[in-house]
Amino acid sequence: MMNGTKTDNAFDLLEELEYRGLLQQVTHREQLQEKLATEQVKLYCGFDPTADSLHIGHLLPVLILRHFQRAGHRPIALVGGGTGLIGDPSGRTTERSLNSDDTVAAWTNALKGQLSRFLDFSDESGAKLVSNYEWLGPMDIITFLRDIGKNFTVNYMLAKDSVDSRLANGISFTEFSYMILQSYDFYRLHADHGCSLQIGGSDQWGNITAGLDLIGKMGGGDAFGLTVPLVTKSDGKKFGKSESGAVWLDRSKTSVYAFYQFWINTDDNDVIKFLKYFTFLSREQISELEQELSERPEKRAAQRELAREVTRLVHGDEAVVSAEKITQALFSGDVTQLSEDELVEALGDMPTTVVTGEEESPLLELLITVQAAPSRRQARQDIESGAVYINGQRETATDFVLTAEHRLHGKYVVLRRGKKNYYLVKFE
Repeated sequence: MMNGTKTDNAFDLLEELEYRGLLQQVTHREQLQEKLATEQVKLYCGFDPTADSLHIGHLLPVLILRHFQRAGHRPIALVGGGTGLIGDPSGRTTERSLNSDDTVAAWTNALKGQLSRFLDFSDESGAKLVSNYEWLGPMDIITFLRDIGKNFTVNYMLAKDSVDSRLANGISFTEFSYMILQSYDFYRLHADHGCSLQIGGSDQWGNITAGLDLIGKMGGGDAFGLTVPLVTKSDGKKFGKSESGAVWLDRSKTSVYAFYQFWINTDDNDVIKFLKYFTFLSREQISELEQELSERPEKRAAQRELAREVTRLVHGDEAVVSAEKITQALFSGDVTQLSEDELVEALGDMPTTVVTGEEESPLLELLITVQAAPSRRQARQDIESGAVYINGQRETATDFVLTAEHRLHGKYVVLRRGKKNYYLVKFE
């Protein structure tokens, strides 16, 4: 760890990142390595507020900042209150929709809160939160063109992948200028805060190197760039998407249980890579899990540890306990031990039917109402064959009637048909 001005030379942070597969590109590696070993380095990563929450696609660069902070360096989380009004063309084939000032400001505040879960902002030597609206907002067009824009040739900008890949479909001047704004961010953080390293996804390489060039033209000084790989899955499917859409870090957008399930369903071919990427487990721990995966893959020990560690990192210890409790309840079928919040979270993605004004509900009719069976004949057959469960208990009587005493927390009944088809009934 850092003693204020110097790091422990026995620990090579870049080598650690390389072991974890987190080092894609780096400028002047030997000089950066020396600087990291002898100084407290300030580094930054930018996060544009394109929604009111980060998603797991943002998680990797956030964790890189955490790796640096754990090694004694000082991260700056730059929230793009200014650039969020423009839109980054990197990694996109179409123009972004522009959002209002108020919307971007609200999203900026939401992202600031989320970033504080991962980085320690507790004292003056800790991490720092900055919005680039601070310097981009007041800037006039003449200053932008004369003092900054003159340092970029159009040919230079056209050669960057983030721009070149968009030329076929067209790119507005607004998004074309994004590279200049991000470069100016790096320059301002370098000049005002002593920040000498920018990190980002590999699609940001062109913007990062443009920032290095601008710093060189506007005064110089030590400055470096580092990118992490874009996360890919072995089956070719896009990382960060579940069946219900993007996996968010905000539990109101992606429940803790759904978040946990995303990670526990990781393919065997990806799980060790993701343990290196998304956890802070030691090499010895990861090696043991890799051996366990090789010898007893059916135990899914690596997946369970991945789900625990990432859920704990994002949502805390209590969330892990709750997610595992819900998982066990759905596996066994016994949902009676779940709290009301856990029950709703467990079945949040399941079909939900609201029933009003009913004191008693014949099971046969209820199965048709919730669309668990297409007809009375099929419903009767399912009940008689033992395929229907009420709150985890098998029911084989076709004349069974549900009453208020069957309602969990006074208002819910969980119907299950077969092993995995759940239906939540809410009585009002």
